[in-house]
Amino acid sequence: MTEQENGNPRRTFLIQVAKAAGAGSLAAVVANETVAAPAPSIEQPSASPAPYESLSPDEASFVEALVNVMCPADEHSPNGVDCGLATYIDRQLAGPYGKGAGRYQRGPFRSGKPELGLQLPLTPEEFCKAGIAAADAACVEGRGKAFAALTPAEADAFIKTTILEDHVKSDGISLAQWFNEVVYPLFVEACFADPMYGGNRNAVFWRMIGYPGLPATHTLDMTRYRGKPYPGAKNPKSIADFT
Repeated sequence: MTEQENGNPRRTFLIQVAKAAGAGSLAAVVANETVAAPAPSIEQPSASPAPYESLSPDEASFVEALVNVMCPADEHSPNGVDCGLATYIDRQLAGPYGKGAGRYQRGPFRSGKPELGLQLPLTPEEFCKAGIAAADAACVEGRGKAFAALTPAEADAFIKTTILEDHVKSDGISLAQWFNEVVYPLFVEACFADPMYGGNRNAVFWRMIGYPGLPATHTLDMTRYRGKPYPGAKNPKSIADFT
């Protein structure tokens, strides 16, 4: 691991995720910035987020606690809730994706290869909510309190030892599958999607990895600025900036 990676493991992780998601064409140049460069100022949300459209109060408490564990506040960004991650997840569950638009829902539902996706009689919204209920019930049973009441260290341990190790199955639903197929992909999308969709508030993650946003006309910039910071990445542009 390089000195820079040791000094900023979270930034390195986000760069790697961005590359894997296809958003890292220009983001890679941030890896060559000096370690001594000052951290960007953290912009706090300017207004209260809109009410949740899909999540119930208990479900919202679970998701907010989850994204805050997965994205804790530090010198690079606010916590997951203040970055809009819970808002993004809620909007996706309330929209066409969550309602299963375009999905074949009539069965039969047989086990398939992982690359074939979910083989369930549930929409993504229903599956996400069922997983939240199962995970929270497992937390109450195993730790005596709801997930939202755990300390960050307890919540992190619960995710690793109960959810990811697939110790809990409820009504045929695997919590590991729930996390890997629904929760984590939505979390990554929430970090790197355009801010107009509710997540990545103030383009905080784009700034972190050096991604300039729109317009998508950076082909020559990738050549001109390869191996050095791109000036436009200091003020990323959202779709909303052009509408």
